[in-house]
Amino acid sequence: MVELRDFRASDCRQLVAWIGGPVELWNWSGHHFSWPFNEGQLAEYAAESATPLRWSWMAFDPINGEVVGHVSVRIDAASASGRLGRVLVAPEARGKGYGAAMLTKALDAGFGELGLEQIELGVWDNNANAIRLYEGLGFACDRVLRDVVQFEGKSWSAMQMVLPRSAWVADAASA
Repeated sequence: MVELRDFRASDCRQLVAWIGGPVELWNWSGHHFSWPFNEGQLAEYAAESATPLRWSWMAFDPINGEVVGHVSVRIDAASASGRLGRVLVAPEARGKGYGAAMLTKALDAGFGELGLEQIELGVWDNNANAIRLYEGLGFACDRVLRDVVQFEGKSWSAMQMVLPRSAWVADAASA
């Protein structure tokens, strides 16, 4: 349903267009970027994505070539782990299964090509759709960091989730 290709600096404009406002930006990046969001803010991220420290991809539908999402994995080589992040599905592609397909490809790359033993992620605990998606892929809640930040007058809590290689391999074997 999707294929991944390397993220390039020329993709920054598309990512900016997919972020509709400050809350959506916060959901996607936490404190790393600010509103109003623009391509210039993504320059450092794009540069880091071209190093072994972060693998970043754009997902596209191989049938029509349409770019439908973005995902990255930040690598911690010392612990053979990665942190999934910057997960974003194009607004017009949401609710069509592209997110799960994109993340499946990214997890396959993380546990396969990158040789990771564990992949973790953080998600705001009010992002129910994302949590359902991650749980459906085998991620489990490791801990919840309560009231870690104030944003737009509200307290936000972050759920930390983890997926060990053994769980991913077991799921793949039973599918």
